[in-house]
Amino acid sequence: MIPFTDEELMQPVRNVIDKVRPNLALDGGDIAFLTVKNGTVYVQLQGACVGCGSSGNTLKYGVERQLRMDIHPELTVINVPQGMENQIVTL
Repeated sequence: MIPFTDEELMQPVRNVIDKVRPNLALDGGDIAFLTVKNGTVYVQLQGACVGCGSSGNTLKYGVERQLRMDIHPELTVINVPQGMENQIVTL
C-alpha cells in the first residue's frame, strides 16, 4: 500500500517526469504528466514516442522505474493515448 495520498504524490511525480524528460527528448519524444489516481500515474507520451515500438519499454524501464526508485516501489504508470484523456477513471 502506498502511504501517500494522490495529492501528496503530484509534485514528486512531476519532479521525476521532469527528470526523465531530457532522455526522451534525445530521440524526439516527450512526456506529459496528466494525474495520479489511487497510486497510478497517468502520463501521455508525445512526439516521436507516439506509436514507437519501444514506448512500452520506455514507460516500464524508464519512467516507472525512476518513479519507483525516487518515490515508492508500488507506483505504476499508464500511458493515455491522445484524445483519451477524459477516459481516466478511478478504479
